[in-house]
Amino acid sequence: MKILVVAPSWVGDLVMAESLLITLKKLYPAAVIHVLAPAWCLDIVKRMPEAEKGILMPIGHGSFDLGGRIKLGRALAGEHYDEAYILPNSWKSALIPFFAGIKRRIGWKGEMRYGLINVMRKNKQDFPRLIARYSALAWPRDKVAKQADLEFLPYPRLESRKPDTALLDRFGIRPGLKPLGLCPGAEFGPAKKWPPEYYAAVSARYLAAFPEREAWIFGSARDRDTGEDIRRQVPEELRERVRVLAGMTTLEEAIDLLAACALVLSNDSGLMHVAAATGVRLAAVFGSTSAQYTPPSDDSALIIESEVSCHPCFKRVCPKGSTECLLKLVPDAVWEKIIAKWPDL
Repeated sequence: MKILVVAPSWVGDLVMAESLLITLKKLYPAAVIHVLAPAWCLDIVKRMPEAEKGILMPIGHGSFDLGGRIKLGRALAGEHYDEAYILPNSWKSALIPFFAGIKRRIGWKGEMRYGLINVMRKNKQDFPRLIARYSALAWPRDKVAKQADLEFLPYPRLESRKPDTALLDRFGIRPGLKPLGLCPGAEFGPAKKWPPEYYAAVSARYLAAFPEREAWIFGSARDRDTGEDIRRQVPEELRERVRVLAGMTTLEEAIDLLAACALVLSNDSGLMHVAAATGVRLAAVFGSTSAQYTPPSDDSALIIESEVSCHPCFKRVCPKGSTECLLKLVPDAVWEKIIAKWPDL
């Protein structure tokens, strides 16, 4: 069996989509799986052992480009896929498998895509977790009607490697530093972002407790200013042990560097899901979003979630203009939770 998976455009969602790939390989061990993904996500696909190949989605997120979708669909027709799994909810995301002539096109009900999706599920509410929604698509609808029916729900596990000498030398990093990894960005919006001064406060506690260690700040180029802000707010005597790596690494390199951390502290973001999928110790802060829907896929993770009455609102920007849900998750309390969970840190 040959399968095409049309991937989501968000890094975190793509990491969680590996649950579908793992399920497919368990149900169909001989299946060949290709993943169609945008350029910024292809590094993730490279670290999914179930994916034989990642295919570049050349059409930008939000762009319709019907001609481009027809052209790509016709090019993929030569692969002779048996099935396609369309994970985004949009109408346009289902066009390429349709134009590729793939007979079984499987997905959840989305933007009026009847016909484009010819094996459709409609009961999302019965699958609260996103990884369960993805995994359920691999099963017959009459066998798996709700999340509890899943015989197994595999967690994403990305391949990580020990950072090579060239990578460490590029940043002047000594091996074995046991750093604290910080992931302060959130492409979704500022209502997810724990304040920079809070990250700086936890970093200071960590660096003071472990004089031989460092703090590494991860993210895209858009997160570099936030990273520099965090570094500036760390006490001067500790600041030289804070490295801002945001925008300086590929996503593949970030996977390996995150996996090398003693602990990763992150708000709800794509890199939070990447870190969880490496198996590193992870403390995850949730503000406007909920750990009931997209928690880190690792039962050992420490989840720190707001208890304010308006949580979760799932808004990109705080409707009250205060991000109270995040401000009340103060650094001292977060640090105490971390130390309580991992006294051997």
